[in-house]
Amino acid sequence: MRLPTRKSERENIKPMDLHITQIKFDALKNKLAKLKISRPKLANEVKRLAEMGDFSENAAYQIAKGKLRGLNNSMTKIDYLLNHASIIKIQPNKNIVQMGHVVTVEVNNKKKDFQILGSAETNPLKGIISQNSPLGSALIGRRIGDKVKIKLNDKEVEYKIIKIV
Repeated sequence: MRLPTRKSERENIKPMDLHITQIKFDALKNKLAKLKISRPKLANEVKRLAEMGDFSENAAYQIAKGKLRGLNNSMTKIDYLLNHASIIKIQPNKNIVQMGHVVTVEVNNKKKDFQILGSAETNPLKGIISQNSPLGSALIGRRIGDKVKIKLNDKEVEYKIIKIV
């Protein structure tokens, strides 16, 4: 089913990365259930405010309608992700870097750990990077001892793979 979208919503559509962990999948299921519970209350509020008459000058109605539209949009996106998700399963092969693995690299004589997941779960401050990021895409398919060079701004940084977990 295709939902009508406003021009502003069409311009904000971004491709969605469907790779998520089972933990993220379960969290999204719970979030969708909570949104479904809150929707009837918000829909009744829109209906109540619509009965007040002139839509063009009814600011409360416009705000409630915007909230309902946002809630519906969130539910649609989460539902799509849940129905099309590709669950990341950590492979037992620790010789080649794959999604879900934690990779220890050496850069500038310092060791850093990075877990490679989908874009929906990235958190660079915690060392979780996307497989679509420059570093993530360079590490995937590599082996222990391999060196990868990433161009950052005006310099090139070399990462050496130390360990794959």
